[in-house]
Formats: sequence, C-alpha cells, structure tokens
Amino acid sequence: MSQVLMPKATAVWLVENTTLTFDQISAFTGLHPLEIQAIADGEVAGGMTGYDPTTNGQLTKEEIKRAEADGNARLKLSPRDVPMPQARSKGPRYTPVAKRQDRPDAIAWLLKTHPELQDSQVAKLVGSTKSTVQSVKDRSHWNMQNVRPRDPVTLGLCSLKDLNDAVDRARRKAAREDSARKKEMAHVEEVEEVADVDPAEADQPEVDER
Repeated sequence: MSQVLMPKATAVWLVENTTLTFDQISAFTGLHPLEIQAIADGEVAGGMTGYDPTTNGQLTKEEIKRAEADGNARLKLSPRDVPMPQARSKGPRYTPVAKRQDRPDAIAWLLKTHPELQDSQVAKLVGSTKSTVQSVKDRSHWNMQNVRPRDPVTLGLCSLKDLNDAVDRARRKAAREDSARKKEMAHVEEVEEVADVDPAEADQPEVDER
C-alpha cells in the first residue's frame, strides 16, 4: 500500500472525526496502536491540526463509513494519479495574486486559533508582513469589516506541515520561557527570604541557660 501523507496529522483527524478503532487507524497510518491511543488521550500531538484525508484524495467518505461499520475492516488508500508535491526551495514565500486578498482572513484565523504564534511566524506562514498582521490584530486593517477568520491551509496559503511545525516551535519556545521565568521567580523569593532575616538576630550568640 502507498504511504499515507502526513500520517500523524491524518491520525489526529481520524481520531477526532470518525468512530474507527485504534487498530484500524494504526493499520492505515502506519503508526503504533499505542501512539493512536496516546493521540486520543491528548498525550501526543497536542495542538496539532488534523489532516483530512478525504480532501486530498487519500480516502473517500464511503470508505470510512464502510470501515466504521466493520471493526475488522481495513481502510484502503484511494489510488492517486496526482504527482507528489515538490519541496519548496528556501526563500520568501510567493503568494499568487488571486490568493493575496485571502491573507487577512488567514491571519485572523491564526491569531484566534494559535495565539502562541509570533507575528513574524504568522506573516511567514501566509506570505504577508508583520505590519499587516499587527493591523489585523488591533483591528485597524483597512478592510477589517470584511475580514472573516479562515484556515490558511484550506485557502492554500500554507501547508499543514508548515503550520504544525510553526505551532510546535512556538509552544516549545513558550515552555522554555515559562521555565526560565519560574526559576527566576524562585531565585527572587529565596533572596527575599534571606533579606527578611534580622541581622541582629542572625548574629546573636546562643545563650546557655544551664
């Protein structure tokens, strides 16, 4: 069987949107059943956006329904005649003219759904600028009354892999900063406790009452 595109993101979508068993999803995506269970429990791939296999021709809705009706059935990957997408070369992301008007909608969606992303990350994902991101954020964009949050992946402005990678980097950075902040606060509290001790009491010799 051909390899499933983005197996983990596909597994996330199947867990959230179908009644397929862990074994069925495991067999289709190639992931271990325990990893599928961890995804369902929120222990793995937390915050990852699911990848709908029916929108890219990997599965049909009829095939999913067939497998849902029989727990022993195995999903069959739909044949694809479309060539695999080539990796984009490094450099500024080019956004087709026809899609540029969708960028404010995509920015609004990213700001709402993934507030952990930095403005520079949002701008890079949709091929925009930090100033445009800021104008959507503070609602000063010239066309704000017509801006409607829409998924940039669905709009074709970025890939799901790029989105998930950006979210993962942002969350890891936030976790590091939170850890450093807690260590700093603990150090400050320790210093304050030492400062609260009366020097006279600290230097007072013990008196033998015998």
